Amino acid sequence: MPRSRIVPRLPSFVVFVVLLGSVLGGMHYYAWARLVARPGWGEPWESLGARAFVAFALLTPCGFVLGRVSKTPLGRSLALVAYGWFGVLTMLLFGLIFFEPVRLVPLAGWGEPSRSRDLAMALVGLVVVGGVHGVASARGAVAVKRVRTELSRLCPSLAGFRVVQLSDVHIGPTLRREFMARVVETVNALEPDLVVITGDLVDGSVAALREHTAPLADLRAKHGVFAVTGNHEYYSGADAWIAELTRLGVRTLRNERVRIGGGERGSGGGDRSGSASSDGGDSGGDGGFDLAGVDDHTAFGPGHGPDLARALEGRDERRECVLLAHQPRQAKEAAARGVGLVLTGHTHGGQIFPFNLFVRLQQPFVAGRYRLGATQIYVSRGTGYWGPPLRVLAPPEITCHELFPRQAR
Repeated sequence: MPRSRIVPRLPSFVVFVVLLGSVLGGMHYYAWARLVARPGWGEPWESLGARAFVAFALLTPCGFVLGRVSKTPLGRSLALVAYGWFGVLTMLLFGLIFFEPVRLVPLAGWGEPSRSRDLAMALVGLVVVGGVHGVASARGAVAVKRVRTELSRLCPSLAGFRVVQLSDVHIGPTLRREFMARVVETVNALEPDLVVITGDLVDGSVAALREHTAPLADLRAKHGVFAVTGNHEYYSGADAWIAELTRLGVRTLRNERVRIGGGERGSGGGDRSGSASSDGGDSGGDGGFDLAGVDDHTAFGPGHGPDLARALEGRDERRECVLLAHQPRQAKEAAARGVGLVLTGHTHGGQIFPFNLFVRLQQPFVAGRYRLGATQIYVSRGTGYWGPPLRVLAPPEITCHELFPRQAR
């Protein structure tokens, strides 16, 4: 790469490193001060505690980098430890902040070192239990969650139509080919009519992850496999990933729609494309439904950005419409435009409690089923995880939506 293209990036990189180091350093210092220094454990525990926090403070950023660049088992193992510790540290900090007001209460000597030790031991015990549960949840088998949805414009011939949704898989530093292959095997066992991926499939470049997303080519669905972009696709090179997914037989819907069932068969052949066909206008009430998809809410770059009006332009409103959109906040416009069902992800259901309490500061919906007027919304908790290999009170899911026509009441 020419030197002129590298040098302008150096100031931004230096600022990023300084900020990251400052934040991580501050987090480790606060945890050390409250869990080790203030309780007054005495020697040798205080020295061992200080050294442990320093070691983890150095390991964490190094592990983040190793997760991106290392191809060795040792490098990936260190990355897994670093991400895992970061998740544990985050839970410790939440607990310490929660307990902070207790220290100010002038009752029963809560501010005394002995009481501080009691609080520290209680908190560490809770975090250890939460951490073990979180690792088992995040790294274990992903459960299938079945959801029955009744849609007013769905024709009777499609009763029981199975849409399997993957979301926020985050193949990247700590989730690799083996995980992707297990997910594909689980999806295929459901014998889906349609498979959809609602964004954040990857967390890295095509060059780094091509081998690990390759099992996607084995997905099988009668009416095809479709995806939309998430914010992490844009961090990782959206255009390159759209091209790679196309090569694997996954069609990315970019502010467009296709007709599923009841129309002309697509030209892709086999059970990857099924009966999905492009829908450029009114085709009448033909018994199928529209599957639309939009770019992520935060999409950037030439030619990118969400445009639901374009995706729905000329649509026959007698047919049902299912929209794929990565972020739940994109459902509000969909409701205003008469979409019957919106499938989203992005939130991970909070991933690590109590983050779910803060998701609502950015998103109107967190996890599960919601209704906005006549529009139904489903927010997946995600199939993988981002960052720490932990899921505390927010288990991952592969969602099997079973669609039925709404019965008159």
